[in-house]
Amino acid sequence: MRILIAPGAFKHSLGAGQAADAIKRGLSQALPDATLITLPIADGGNGTLDAWLAQGGTRYALTVHDPLMRPVEAEYGILPDGKTAIIEMALASGIELLTDVERNPLKATTFGTGQLMLDALDKGARRFIIGMGGSATVDGGSGAIRALGVKLLDANGDEIAQGGGYLTEIKAIDSSGLDPRWQDCEIIIASDVENTLLGKKGAAAVFGPQKGASEEDVATLEENLSHFAELIAGQHGKDIRNIEGTGAAGGLSAGLIAFIGGEIQSGIDLLLEYNQFEEELKQVDLVITGEGQMDEQTVYGKGPIGVARLAKEYDIPTIALVGGLNVHDTVLHEAGINAVFSIVDKPMSLDNALQNAALLLEHAALRIGYVIELWDK
Repeated sequence: MRILIAPGAFKHSLGAGQAADAIKRGLSQALPDATLITLPIADGGNGTLDAWLAQGGTRYALTVHDPLMRPVEAEYGILPDGKTAIIEMALASGIELLTDVERNPLKATTFGTGQLMLDALDKGARRFIIGMGGSATVDGGSGAIRALGVKLLDANGDEIAQGGGYLTEIKAIDSSGLDPRWQDCEIIIASDVENTLLGKKGAAAVFGPQKGASEEDVATLEENLSHFAELIAGQHGKDIRNIEGTGAAGGLSAGLIAFIGGEIQSGIDLLLEYNQFEEELKQVDLVITGEGQMDEQTVYGKGPIGVARLAKEYDIPTIALVGGLNVHDTVLHEAGINAVFSIVDKPMSLDNALQNAALLLEHAALRIGYVIELWDK
């Protein structure tokens, strides 16, 4: 029996690599003779850096500004080719860097993400894969592009404050300080989010509330993003308002598209291609994937679905292990996941589940292993 273990991160508890190891421990107890292959995945959100570096590369740590402009140590990676940088924006500008009471997309900025990008540029990177998930921001990428040298000026010619709440104060955009090396770079925005920057399915309306925005804040952010986009279109000739995917990470993708030529690609498809996932599929009998919670968003291109759809092409069944299930099983089944199981084995608090996620995942994998053992006989 050959089993490919390809989970994503279990948010707030386990990285994708840790989840894969826990599943492997459980399966190996029930199936000691099975060949277990681990291949952690990420779709641009949590665990992106770890997943890309699982096959090798160099990890760098840098002190940058967090979403509220406080110092924080964040990491990025450069792949073995020496030219491809992996930037997980959440490590510098993510919501997990803030407490619940600190969440405020009117003030949160992507400045730290831009700092990571600039450092990678200085180290010779010319191809950038930038993961979009888990942001604390709705600033249209204004913070990141300011870190890269763009100036956003008010009526007095002074730079505006950081955060999505101040974009309406911009009267002029000065991009003369943008490093010319960006013209020679390939900027890949790793995201499976289809939301546009503006509107009912835009960055503010859909993602603002989960980042701490009130109903009034959402209206303000929508107005400010619209103002920013109009200035970009008028002064720089790039209309980002209706491009699918520009709502990712609070509009960070929009800023990267407008100023340094970013292009949106499926985060999970990029990783699966890099890790030669299809070649692995040709040699296995079963795929086990998973993530912290499966919901409606999972079906629209999240990591486990990307894995399951590809496995289905080779008639390889896929089982998913999850912390929580907030979508009907038949929806997941139709999307390519043959069976899904929660790892929570008794009533418990969320904190308890998060603290014991590795053990719960291991035990769930052990139970799945016993079932597979019966099937294999």
